[in-house]
Amino acid sequence: MEATAHLRHIRMAPRKLGVVAALVRGMPVANAINTLKWTKRAAAAPVRKLIESAIANATDLSKGQVDIDKLVIKSIHVDQGPTQRRFLPRAMGRATRVNKKSSHVHVVLSDEAKTKSKKS
Repeated sequence: MEATAHLRHIRMAPRKLGVVAALVRGMPVANAINTLKWTKRAAAAPVRKLIESAIANATDLSKGQVDIDKLVIKSIHVDQGPTQRRFLPRAMGRATRVNKKSSHVHVVLSDEAKTKSKKS
């Protein structure tokens, strides 16, 4: 069984969220939440809440029949969202553009064991 959760339009750069997403990719959810709880990056808190939301989605989808201890983060990836463009005044009447980036994070949890494919 698979459960998904999406976090869209978060006002954080994708490269900052990508580091945290790579940290927990492939982990069991209990280990991932514990790791994110003690990670000192600002991106750890929204990713942890997203994983907890995916766990709640899995519980709701299976009507409480899923074993949370067996859930694994099958995939987590970060996409770039819309960019807000702002301008700062500079010397001699000029202006500099400031890009305020946003991100979309998608997570898929699965309780199935990973099967390695054999090449023949």
